[in-house]
Amino acid sequence: MPQIDRRQALKLFAALGAAGFAAACASDDGADTEPETSDVPVRIGLIAPQTGPLKAIGDDLVNGFRLFLQLNQDRLGGHPVQLVTADEGADAKSAKAAVDSLLGQGVLALTGVANSAALTGIRDTVENATVPLIAANGVPESLKGVLYIWSDSFVDSDPSQALAGYLTGVVPSSDKLAVIAPTGQTGQDAVDMFRRTFGGTDARLTATIWTPPTITPGKDFFQTSLAELRSSGADVVYAFYTGPAAVEFVKQFRAEGIDATIYAPGGFTEGSAINDLGDEAQGIFTAMNYSADLNNAANRLFSTAYQREHDLLPSASAMASYDAAQVLDRAIRLCDGRPTPQQVNLMLGRVGQIDSPRGAWQFNQPRTPQQRWYLREVRHDGRVLSNVLLTELATLG
Repeated sequence: MPQIDRRQALKLFAALGAAGFAAACASDDGADTEPETSDVPVRIGLIAPQTGPLKAIGDDLVNGFRLFLQLNQDRLGGHPVQLVTADEGADAKSAKAAVDSLLGQGVLALTGVANSAALTGIRDTVENATVPLIAANGVPESLKGVLYIWSDSFVDSDPSQALAGYLTGVVPSSDKLAVIAPTGQTGQDAVDMFRRTFGGTDARLTATIWTPPTITPGKDFFQTSLAELRSSGADVVYAFYTGPAAVEFVKQFRAEGIDATIYAPGGFTEGSAINDLGDEAQGIFTAMNYSADLNNAANRLFSTAYQREHDLLPSASAMASYDAAQVLDRAIRLCDGRPTPQQVNLMLGRVGQIDSPRGAWQFNQPRTPQQRWYLREVRHDGRVLSNVLLTELATLG
């Protein structure tokens, strides 16, 4: 029998239908009783960019959450769901307008948010409203432990910690390593975490290069910083960019012909980025809390159902949004009668371990995930470029 690649295998599983996997997973639970249901609807607000450079992440957030609903009879915690979406836009101001709109519609909880920098701008609005928000993309270090903001994705500096710990042991003593990142608090937190984990006085760490913060850099944006990178003689570079900025960095990096291996956070090659880069993405290593080829029952259900619905492999953002629905399902079920936002927020701390496509995880005290991190490499999986899982890096959180 001829071998098939992973993408072909996922299509084969998808053709069998997600329902079969769902039934198999249910049978594994043994004597679980049928959960109680209610006719009282709950309204959930989903914040995601519907236009602009972060739209691809926004689409993933919407698709992941809706997939969980589709697989669970459009219910959360036994209640029928009214899912209301609002356009996050491109900055904190537009994100706040989205939050205000959803709060005005009486939502029980909020989720989504593609731009982690926008979370700082909506923090006070969420806290004053006492309505829980489950952030399904990155969150800044400064928001760890905020009462009504939870993250089921990751802290922005986590990939820096995961990769620095790994690179400490694999970069030869004769090689040089450079770090390049945007200015601003998120970039500073990432660089500080990398240097602290790798060893700030390690002789291999030769340069830290800063670029202005931007979501959509122009074609000459990285010219000066790449010249500085070349002069550093770096053999390895840790590039802290995501989305369109990551794509433009790689294009200009390849055009300059710099001979260094790129390591980056997972968003560097997630979703549409890998398609935009094509073969230029080959050989890039990333750290992420999820890979579409993880071999566990929850991921087989999620990945096959997602591909059947959208004809593409799920991203970490789609997975985190799917898990946000799963977490809300548990928290709402733990509430008695008609749940309130304050009850849901309290019960989020009691949902326990989540059987997730990424592997088991749970909330820690600062309301962020304790979870595994994985090393991936962009390479051909059959005929398709994919973020191929290589090894487990660390458990963080």
